[in-house]
Amino acid sequence: MAKDKVVTFGELMLRLAPEGYMRFVQADKLGATYGGGEANVAVSLANYGHDAHFVSKLPKHEIGQAAVNSLRKYGVNTEDIVRGGDRVGIYFLEKGASQRPSKVIYDRANSAIANSTRDEYNWKEILKDAKWFHTTGITPALNDEVAAITLDALKAARELGVPTSMDLNYRNKLWSKEKAGKVMDELCQYVDVVIANEEDAKDVFGIEADNTDIHGGKIDREGYKEVAKKLKDRFGFDKVAITLRESINANRNLWSAMLYDGDDYHFSKKYDMNIVDRVGGGDSFGGGLIHALLKGMNSQEAIEFAVAASALKHTIEGDYNLVSEDEVLKLAGGDGSGRVQR
Repeated sequence: MAKDKVVTFGELMLRLAPEGYMRFVQADKLGATYGGGEANVAVSLANYGHDAHFVSKLPKHEIGQAAVNSLRKYGVNTEDIVRGGDRVGIYFLEKGASQRPSKVIYDRANSAIANSTRDEYNWKEILKDAKWFHTTGITPALNDEVAAITLDALKAARELGVPTSMDLNYRNKLWSKEKAGKVMDELCQYVDVVIANEEDAKDVFGIEADNTDIHGGKIDREGYKEVAKKLKDRFGFDKVAITLRESINANRNLWSAMLYDGDDYHFSKKYDMNIVDRVGGGDSFGGGLIHALLKGMNSQEAIEFAVAASALKHTIEGDYNLVSEDEVLKLAGGDGSGRVQR
């Protein structure tokens, strides 16, 4: 049976992090891995058996090649990555613990993808025979040219009848709320499935849930029904997915999500997670949701699969979610005991 071709577009970055829970100022060495919102989704989809293509721009030198190889290792198709430029974007991660939050420091200015031009991407060729296209709000935040490239991709997908998804993923270190709202307002006209968290809808579009204190760990699930409805009414999305993270502290979160399909609001079960690495948690949710929808799961099954996939990612070091469909289905089906499998 032919695999579904899924295309994702974004920046692949080098992640440098101290060992364990050491602080930046303590560390005398940093571990190197790779990751990025859309690349993480591509790895998830490849692990689920899809023909996952990642599109970006990376230098021809050895660090750029190492980044490409990190995707090839897990079966992601990299043939549409543009090669050129001088820099692989870097982010430094300090893992939080208990009441100390994690910290991210970006060093991504003038990265290869940030110096991309629209003529480097032939989207109608890249998206030929694709069954899905995915990107995030991180990518257009890089600069106006990359935002225009993202819009070109979404328009081409719409012309070709390729379903699209967008994770809003607002990053205040990359752009202002005002700029994000203006750019994302145009991009979302061409999006079928939108993914947001408790803060994104408020930060980007000013749409906020009632009776919720994000930083205090209090979430009123019912309030997000109105958020989802307002998003769907404004942009005509087919589906709106909202992840619901209740942070007890840096190591322990309660994790669930909601999917609104225009007919009903579907809430997943809630997972009480002890976190190993939370970076990439939202991306693993997106990858799980795309897979579930491509497999024809109904709305309840889809949201359960996506949340279970993401819960598992929180137990895995690095950005990539290295789990199989069977492992996700087992957890979604209720087997969360963590007992040794022999």
